[in-house]
Amino acid sequence: MATVAFLGLGVMGFPMAGHLAAAGHQVTVYNRTAAKAEAWVAEHGGTAAAMPRAAAEGAEFVMACVGNDDDLRSICLGEDGALAGMAAGAVFVDHTTVSAAVTRELFDAANGVQVSFVDAPVSGGQAGAENGQLVIMCGGDQGAYDRAEPMMAAYAKLCKRLGGSGAGQLTKMVNQICIAGLVQGLSEGLHFAEKAGLDGRAVIEVIGGGAAGSWQMVNRYETMLDDEFDHGFAVDWMRKDLGICLATANENGASLPVTALVDQFYKEVQKIGGGRWDTSSLIKRLRALDGA
Repeated sequence: MATVAFLGLGVMGFPMAGHLAAAGHQVTVYNRTAAKAEAWVAEHGGTAAAMPRAAAEGAEFVMACVGNDDDLRSICLGEDGALAGMAAGAVFVDHTTVSAAVTRELFDAANGVQVSFVDAPVSGGQAGAENGQLVIMCGGDQGAYDRAEPMMAAYAKLCKRLGGSGAGQLTKMVNQICIAGLVQGLSEGLHFAEKAGLDGRAVIEVIGGGAAGSWQMVNRYETMLDDEFDHGFAVDWMRKDLGICLATANENGASLPVTALVDQFYKEVQKIGGGRWDTSSLIKRLRALDGA
């Protein structure tokens, strides 16, 4: 069993760290709001640290799952950052969805203190984290990945290295680009069925097993039909991710017209108070346009 630090105990990090503790690892946690770290220790055991550096000291692996580029820099760099406390040969695994640019910056900073850095964003949402069924897409050196993979197995159903530093984050961008188009298509289809007077559940029963089927359809159509959007990945976070996708596309020359359009649709959802609704709330925007 390994000595592990986990930095960031949000809706994803809290259960992910819990799976590591359940697997028998010695876990020290850090969270910007200390009360959440104390609640985790009360539930799972282990210890809580007041700063990232203190959590990372003596850890063979440091896992992180925070909010954005700036959050990640703040827990990694500086006198109280995790890299200042990590020993040579340790591995930092970042599960945050961030830009490939900050990933490469921190990869270089880690290498400067003889620490390995693996970018490892996840897909599967809160339910995937709680059930230990996340998909993890990774970038970094092969040796560091090989060491970290058994640790990530505590909360993953699939974990794969896609290339060097930043490859995991670039793959997560592909994931979010695909989701954006799928959810918009599903929203339009269900909205059309409603306007046509069809039974939406019967429609999905027929088309769900064919070429139109998707994870989004199977897992979200019922709550979309019931106008329930209080689960899953929030619109605010999706806009953050799509912003990263669009900025990267501007750099590499990729054309993302549908992604750009759906990002604006999510902006409209935010304007009607849906920033914390889950991403399937795109159908709510269509209903709002009709005054429904």
